[in-house]
Amino acid sequence: MARSLDDDAPRRISDADDHLSADQRQAEADERAALRKLRRDVKQTERDLLRRRRRVRAVGLALTVASGAVLTGLLWTVLTWSSPSRFLRVDITCGVLALVSGVATWVAAPPRGHLSLSQLEDMLETNREALRFLSALIHPTMKERRSLYREDVTGVIEQHRTDSRKYRLIHNMLQNLIMIGAASTTTVAALDTRNQFTWQNITIIAIGFTVTLAAAFTGYYKYRERSYFLLQTADAIEEEANAFALGVGPYSGFDAAQEQQALKLFTQRVEEHRNEQRRRQQQLDQPADQAAPTGQPPAA
Repeated sequence: MARSLDDDAPRRISDADDHLSADQRQAEADERAALRKLRRDVKQTERDLLRRRRRVRAVGLALTVASGAVLTGLLWTVLTWSSPSRFLRVDITCGVLALVSGVATWVAAPPRGHLSLSQLEDMLETNREALRFLSALIHPTMKERRSLYREDVTGVIEQHRTDSRKYRLIHNMLQNLIMIGAASTTTVAALDTRNQFTWQNITIIAIGFTVTLAAAFTGYYKYRERSYFLLQTADAIEEEANAFALGVGPYSGFDAAQEQQALKLFTQRVEEHRNEQRRRQQQLDQPADQAAPTGQPPAA
């Protein structure tokens, strides 16, 4: 059969491909929307589960207090039955405590009709499994992953700075405790020279123990070194982010058309800084006679 001249097969094939591409894009958009909704559901279920667990603990504590108050009142009444003036005061106190605990139990109890703790746990487990499966089906492009990584760098910087401030604060507190304790030990020791069991000797023992413990914590956990290296890594990552945003330093040779190459370089350099921080962290966790972190912090 001869092919008609009006048969525009290439155009129809192109239209079909465009329609197929549109359907694929719509399907991907629907999958991403479903993924975002499922993530929101998981977070909401986690918050609900956390609140329910707090309610359950509060109810348990209130019931324990109420039961203890009732048992204490009954036991005290039996032991002091011959003296009503003695057990009445205790019974009134225990009764008030039991009443308050009962009210607290009623307030903290979950409302009727809501999901139970086991049902919330099952729902969370189901949603997490569905989220894991759906996340495995969606494959973001390399450009999207690098762009998301660039946005996540801000959180990494802030996390390093927060950890650095925490370790610095702990280090300073322990160092102050060591200095004050050492000075106090010397001062208290000078107050008494007799070899007797006096309050001075007890104070010396307590302060010496505290100082030794603080020195052991400081030497073992190396809070100052951890703070220094975390802050150094945060500053290096921040420098990379500023250089990438301003197009200076190693990114000065990239123009607008080469944004992906610059983003690739940025991702690589940030990962190098983070890997270096992980190596330093591993070295800090090793015994002092096996390895020492490279680039020791300056002396305080």
